[in-house]
Amino acid sequence: MLRSSHEVVLYASGDASELLAAPYAGTGVEVRELPCLRFAYGPGGRVDRLRTLAAAVPFVRRLSSLGARLASDLRRERFDLAITDFEPALPRAARRCGVPVVSLDHQHLLVESELSFLPIRLRWHAAVMGLVVRAFVPHADATIVSSFHQPPARRTRRDVRHIGVVLRPELLAAAPRRGEHLTVYLRRSVPESLLDTLAATGRPVHVFGLGPRPPRGTLRFEPVSESAFVSSLASAAALVTTAGNQVVGEAIFLGKPVLALPEPGNAEQEINAHLLAVSGAGLWAAMGEVDESRLGEFESRLEDLRSRCLQLSPNGNAAALAAVARHLPTRPAPVRQPRVVRAPLRPAPLGGRP
Repeated sequence: MLRSSHEVVLYASGDASELLAAPYAGTGVEVRELPCLRFAYGPGGRVDRLRTLAAAVPFVRRLSSLGARLASDLRRERFDLAITDFEPALPRAARRCGVPVVSLDHQHLLVESELSFLPIRLRWHAAVMGLVVRAFVPHADATIVSSFHQPPARRTRRDVRHIGVVLRPELLAAAPRRGEHLTVYLRRSVPESLLDTLAATGRPVHVFGLGPRPPRGTLRFEPVSESAFVSSLASAAALVTTAGNQVVGEAIFLGKPVLALPEPGNAEQEINAHLLAVSGAGLWAAMGEVDESRLGEFESRLEDLRSRCLQLSPNGNAAALAAVARHLPTRPAPVRQPRVVRAPLRPAPLGGRP
């Protein structure tokens, strides 16, 4: 949306860099690789906090040199704006160079929203993680909080906008229709009992995220494919997925009820699951506790949940563009095209699309 009038450089990390390089080749959007933080996982797909912290130490040690490298880019190429998706190096480099910073992410929901509806344990986690969020982006000129459903905003003097999720053109172009199959999106290892429960529904089930496997009853395991996932979701009866903000928002946009299964040990996904329940667009359950009874309850409520999905407006594209545009020149500079740099980083998989 920005590249029609601005020159865009995209700093991306890990898998995102590989996935984005090919689609953006020849489009005028330059993709540059950036080191990233990653969550470490233990048995059963549970987030291992100690290993995650240990893996973060080398990144933190390199943060100063990484910031210097980015600052050199910003000065040499005279960027007009830095947009950061929860990434610590670019905002610091931009601040050093006097370049405005816009934060666009989901994590700031922990800082900028009223979360009294959460259980005490998750409120405590949100307060602790809020300190991390503030440390990642300490001095943003504007903050855009993207969420499939917005809880009440906290009062603040900061420039904060709450919007829906940012949707891909492929998803916006999809034609929703009501089929009988379930679309399932999972990450990493899952309990075998969950796959057995899904197979027991008798419905066709399209499973994404676990890689190709032999069919298992009515379960069909699909390879990674953006077009296949969008097609399956658009024609599904419902979505069963980990509780990532992005994929839940995509499903609601298409009018598909969601059964959210937070990744074990991932408190952010647990918060998303409670937010889904508040929205009325879906239900949630612990991944290891889904049985035929729980899945049957979800299926029995599909009509009501679908009706609620259609009442929500999770498309945040226009609001995001308007919020960002306030910090950009209104027309190309006379000597050069304005440049926009964005550095997405996924320190914690959210269960959504990569």
